Amino acid sequence: MSVRDQRPRLVLASASPRRRELLERVGIAPAEIKPAHIDESHQEGERPRDLVLRLALAKLARAAEPGAFVLAADTVVACGRRILPKAETAAAARRCLDLLSGRRHAVQTGVAVAAPDGRVARKVVLTAVTFKRLSEAEVSAYVASGEWQGKAGGYAIQGRAEAFVRRLNGSHSNVVGLPLAATVTMLEGLGYPVWRPP
Repeated sequence: MSVRDQRPRLVLASASPRRRELLERVGIAPAEIKPAHIDESHQEGERPRDLVLRLALAKLARAAEPGAFVLAADTVVACGRRILPKAETAAAARRCLDLLSGRRHAVQTGVAVAAPDGRVARKVVLTAVTFKRLSEAEVSAYVASGEWQGKAGGYAIQGRAEAFVRRLNGSHSNVVGLPLAATVTMLEGLGYPVWRPP
């Protein structure tokens, strides 16, 4: 019997392969991937931390499943209170990189977990990231790589953009898309047996 078979059912309310891969690093294999398609636009005047928590809870509610643990998350990149988009075009990616060049920014992830008995845990994790000053050649080469597609803030720290990071304060996995230490603690707190042996 596998570890997955011995554990309670866990549903991941995300289509992100990065979140699934991060969970698998610590031995957690969701029984189901159930993307929660919601409107992710932010409201006027909404702070980044309020946005990610609201969206994580909305995804959690959308993916709710009786008798299962459900995990949802949402990540944004922000410079001050300015929330950067998920880059969908090369022009958007370039605008993000130009803004982040030589500056400190915050990556915030809202994580929400529901237990089968209806209890819900929620948390926002912040990681401060400082980019070196980027040259035109670096920006052009990164944009040409296409690695930025669909990524918050127009970059993927688990790829070529890691070479842009001069300083990082906080959880590295948070910048990838899911703060592992916080997520594991939340799951354990609600009774999910993260460390159950095979």
